[in-house]
Amino acid sequence: MEITRRCVVALTWTLKDSLGEELDVLDEPVEFLVGGDDLLPRIEEALQAHGAGATLALHLEPEEAFGDFDEQLLWLEPRSLFPADIEEGMRIDGLALPAACSPDVPRSACYTVAGIYPEHVVLDGNHPLAGIALRLQLTVQAVRAATDEEIGRGSVGPGFFRMPPQVPGSARQH
Repeated sequence: MEITRRCVVALTWTLKDSLGEELDVLDEPVEFLVGGDDLLPRIEEALQAHGAGATLALHLEPEEAFGDFDEQLLWLEPRSLFPADIEEGMRIDGLALPAACSPDVPRSACYTVAGIYPEHVVLDGNHPLAGIALRLQLTVQAVRAATDEEIGRGSVGPGFFRMPPQVPGSARQH
C-alpha cells in the first residue's frame, strides 16, 4: 500500500541536528496518522507515494520543523512560586502554573523549565527543538488504512511531535 492522506504509517528513525549530534533514535516502529496532527507537514509531504520498506533522508530547516527560537517566549518568574522539587527540563502546562505567576505568561502554552536560580525560574515557551535544523533518516516499516476513529481524532496516539506537559511535583505525563 502506498502512503496517501488518511493512512497510518509505522516509522523508525534517527534524528540528528545539523552538526550530526544524535537527538533521538526510534528503533521500534511507532504509528502516525498521515493527514492528521501526528507528523510535521514536510515529513508528510516526503512520505507521499512511498510504501513499506522505503528509507528517506530529510533535512528540515527550523521553519519546517519546530520554528525559530523566539526570545519573547522566555519568562522569568519568582523562584518562591515553585515547589522545591522543580527541575530543569521539566515541562509545565500553562494551566498548571502557580496562580501568582505574571498574568502576561500565556496559560495556553506549555513551558520547559530552562533555568533555576536562587531568585527566579526561567520558563521557555519554545519547543525544545525550536531554532534547530534537523536531519531525519526514517524508514517506513508498515502502511495501513486509518480507521474512522483515528481520522476523527486526527491522531493515532501521543506522537513525537507534540510536547506533553509535566506538572511540578509529579512524574506523571498528561
